[in-house]
Amino acid sequence: MSTNTVTDTDPNAAPEPGADSGIELKTKRRWPVYAAIIAVVVVIAGFVGWRVLGSDTKSPNETAGATLTIVTAEGNAAEQSLVNFIARNVAPRYGITVAFKGLADSTTLNRAVSDGEVAGTVYQHKLWLSQVLAANPDFKEVAATPVFRWGFGVWSDKYASLSQLPNGATVSLYSDPANEAQGLWLLERAGLITLKPGTDKWKATQDDIAANPRNLKFTLLDFAAQSRALPDLDAAVGYTEYYLAANIDIAKQIYAPPAPDEFAGQLTIGTKWQNTDNIRKLVAAFKDPAVQNYLRTDPSVKNILLPL
Repeated sequence: MSTNTVTDTDPNAAPEPGADSGIELKTKRRWPVYAAIIAVVVVIAGFVGWRVLGSDTKSPNETAGATLTIVTAEGNAAEQSLVNFIARNVAPRYGITVAFKGLADSTTLNRAVSDGEVAGTVYQHKLWLSQVLAANPDFKEVAATPVFRWGFGVWSDKYASLSQLPNGATVSLYSDPANEAQGLWLLERAGLITLKPGTDKWKATQDDIAANPRNLKFTLLDFAAQSRALPDLDAAVGYTEYYLAANIDIAKQIYAPPAPDEFAGQLTIGTKWQNTDNIRKLVAAFKDPAVQNYLRTDPSVKNILLPL
């Protein structure tokens, strides 16, 4: 606060009109209040305007010439390389423009697909998609076509083959139900366990194990944690990409049969736009034979994304 002091040399002099009478008159400054009110009005008006405009804005999926964005989880270099290959070498032949974008998590990217903000994702297989849709009933998505198989196998930092795994070995499976089932399927194929007759192998849990002759002990870990924990485990069943990303030698993958179709990575699209011209062309581009040839030959996806 600033103070102004006036000294009068004649104490008996009458004050001049407008002179300081010794009584301080304060006038409230109202402009900050007005400014705040105006700001609130502007925000409300902007929000209403956005809602109105947003309701009329078309999705790129139904807009001629729009860029069709394919999203996956951030940091997935192999899937990014695949999408970029299609964008450069395949999409132009179908008269569309394709771009890649990484998003933070499964819920975010699936919501973007469902809402038509982006054209699709190649982030998940059918069982994972079914879990996403069960957890988010408002999402409307469909698997349009399989594109690749993920590298998936048994890893060990201690043993060079399945036959060396000891009785009572600790084996990690992934903690989400779909990939736990895939891990159990792999161990059955390896001859380490047997699942009960009639088990839906794509939804299997440890409760469905009928025989476990080596008395394997299972621990559930998420994707990144599993690869970090490999030195403390006897073996783990997981995706190649997470191990290579952790700089673990591919030689430590001691068993890796081809994945079944149920676990193929799918081009997933928003149900509302599956019959639009843009999305039909997009699906055709992902089905192009050049995509499978790329998966067979390009070193950027070797061992991580496998051809169908």
